[in-house]
Amino acid sequence: MKGPLSVWCVFLVWCVFAAPAHPATAADVPHLYFSKSFPGSSPAFVAIQVDKAGAGDYREAEDDDNPVRFQLSATDTAEMFDLAAKLGYFDHPLESSLKVAFMGAKTFRYVDGPKKNEVKFNYSEDPAAQALADWFERISESEQLLTNLEVSAKYDHLGVMNAVLLLETAYDHKRLVDAAQFLPLLDRITKNESYIHQARVRAANLADALRCGPPPCPASPPK
Repeated sequence: MKGPLSVWCVFLVWCVFAAPAHPATAADVPHLYFSKSFPGSSPAFVAIQVDKAGAGDYREAEDDDNPVRFQLSATDTAEMFDLAAKLGYFDHPLESSLKVAFMGAKTFRYVDGPKKNEVKFNYSEDPAAQALADWFERISESEQLLTNLEVSAKYDHLGVMNAVLLLETAYDHKRLVDAAQFLPLLDRITKNESYIHQARVRAANLADALRCGPPPCPASPPK
């Protein structure tokens, strides 16, 4: 037994020293967090988190344990983190002194290991804060449009046309983020003859435009 036991001990020692001392986890990656609470609106609450690798999740309830996942491009992620850097990673107040209507209670948060900064505001005059808030609004709009298209495709075939039109409008106004997340569903609609022909055609054209990238693009959606 001495031989096999010695081999087993050597194997255990190898495992201990071969394993990384501090394996990287999602919590170790710096991330931005945004929430907006606006009772009476739809949805009344959203929370979005984006890490420095571009991985993100979207929730419509604080206790939502099944968020919608998305993946931003390196360029989009860098732009968001650059805006956060311009804001000192939220180390100072952003609320405007102007008397304005309530636009929703917003929170920006930056977390990087033990470092955590957070700021709350209704309206900010800071251009960087406005731009970053708009990024999160675009993410929120995109995930809502995706959910709307998914629900229509599953339960309301006649409503697919309107869902695709809404998606087209967002595309035309450059409001969509993570275009790739829409492609599998648009492709399924295109190939499924249970949807009306015009909805399938527009879904195909929109998928081509999303694959092509930012305009100008020869395969843009029909007007």
